Amino acid sequence: MKYKVAFVCVHNSCRSQMAEGWAKKLGSEIFEVYSAGTENYPQVKPLAVEVMEEAGVDMSEHKPKLLSDIPPKLDLLITMGCNVVCPFVPTKHMEDWGLEDPSGGPIEGFRVTRDLIKTKVEELIKRVENKEIEL
Repeated sequence: MKYKVAFVCVHNSCRSQMAEGWAKKLGSEIFEVYSAGTENYPQVKPLAVEVMEEAGVDMSEHKPKLLSDIPPKLDLLITMGCNVVCPFVPTKHMEDWGLEDPSGGPIEGFRVTRDLIKTKVEELIKRVENKEIEL
């Protein structure tokens, strides 16, 4: 059985997209992965795509999505620290990762965020596998 996980932030253009990319690459055996935003945005940030490509994760086909574009019931909902209150999304487990948005800054900030997200995704996978999260 795969657990439905969604990574959510305001625009679904950077952090939540990176988390989706990492979770698909590292956790595809246990997760069905989604990401979404609470507001429309025209594209994924090019620097986010570039730094993920550097790490071997292809996000070239990713497009921003809204909460209405993902399943209405989830096992895990991860917000990225964007001080946004998500509309009610039925989920068994919710947590906020409190990550700064690198948008508008230098590429190095995107790399730092990418690496933090990778670590958090790896930890999430271990916590789910070890049944530290009740699902």
